[in-house]
Amino acid sequence: MQVETRDPLEAPEKQQSSQDGAAAAPQQEEQQPRPRRPRVLLGLSGSVATIKAPLLCRCLCEFADVRVIATAAARRFVGEGQLPPQAGQLLGDEDEWRQWKQVGDPVMHIELRRWADALVIAPLSANTLAKAAGGLCDNLLTCVVRAWDFDRPLLVAPAMNTLMWDSPFTRRHLDALAQLGVAVVPPVGKRLACGDVGLGAMAAPEAVAAAVAGALRRRYGGGAPDGAGMELPAGPPEALGGA
Repeated sequence: MQVETRDPLEAPEKQQSSQDGAAAAPQQEEQQPRPRRPRVLLGLSGSVATIKAPLLCRCLCEFADVRVIATAAARRFVGEGQLPPQAGQLLGDEDEWRQWKQVGDPVMHIELRRWADALVIAPLSANTLAKAAGGLCDNLLTCVVRAWDFDRPLLVAPAMNTLMWDSPFTRRHLDALAQLGVAVVPPVGKRLACGDVGLGAMAAPEAVAAAVAGALRRRYGGGAPDGAGMELPAGPPEALGGA
């Protein structure tokens, strides 16, 4: 029979502390934050490419918890019941004002900013691009951008007519976002909704989702901001091309 031996010079309280620590170890392990899914905030702006939002949302939901903001113009192209149910309610300006009644109430654009690990605006219209580049914040989506922590990924997938994409204003606005570390998922060339053929169509939803997954892997390989592990999507951290 083995007899437990102790160092006679070890203080009794230290011995007791060691015993308590050994007993508490399993409990401490149980209290460790469990790995969670990434949290992605999807912003929809006023482009006809918003009709692709249901597919994009489904792609994102494969590896992340998703919430969706739509500008008033974006709601012309997507309805409440078209998104996957796990994405929850389609959020807009009226929801922020409905939630806030008095000083001390939660402010939705701040709460969403705190919740999200990444923000992707897809499609990014020329109008919302100009607002974001100038720091304007006149709706729920642009208020989130203005409050954004740029240590967290922010991606945009522009969608606009070729003449608007080629405008010198667009280059200036994209340069302003690049200085903030915003990643651009470049548009593609095709026949556009207006009938023109050229560059300006939003990248495929699968490509946008892959870019978001890559950004999450690059940023959160060491874990989530709240100290929990993060269930990151598999695959390499895709490199994004500039616009």
